[in-house]
Amino acid sequence: MSTVYSFTIPTLETERLVLRGWHDDDHIWLGEIFSDEETTRFIGGVQPPHEAWRRLSRSIGHWHLRGFGLFVVTLRASGEPVGYCGPMYPDGWPEPEIGWTFIKRHHGQGYATEAARRALRFAYEELGWETAISLIDDDNIASERVAGKLGASYESTADVTDFTARIFRHLPPSEFLNS
Repeated sequence: MSTVYSFTIPTLETERLVLRGWHDDDHIWLGEIFSDEETTRFIGGVQPPHEAWRRLSRSIGHWHLRGFGLFVVTLRASGEPVGYCGPMYPDGWPEPEIGWTFIKRHHGQGYATEAARRALRFAYEELGWETAISLIDDDNIASERVAGKLGASYESTADVTDFTARIFRHLPPSEFLNS
């Protein structure tokens, strides 16, 4: 007999953003992310349109199986999706991670830092995490900057399922929540 899980994805807010659960039409804007070569350079490369639906399904499935996962990040003022961000811990990962990806036209506006800061607070306060990492490709300078703004620092390199990444260790809850 298998276990049936039930879950609710909370809504989190920041000054400019809302981090929400997934809707069935979110594959449309995900398609924009996965059709852009520059944006997907560090997350597996350009994917065909049907892959956006699979990514959406994986994100919902992660919530279902782990009780947490990536949020859709939207602009508070308009509700427009700008990317995704949140706590995740897929099979094969060395530790729980805070991850993020944003639509190219929304890069450089501080959304990743703002969303990741809120997601990390959620992981520490609501999920009870005692530690968190972000796995970042050697050449992903933009994500390295985001991690640095959150107080994370390079720790080591790890082989993760199908790629090699640098591990950036986030501040522990006692330091992060008081900063």
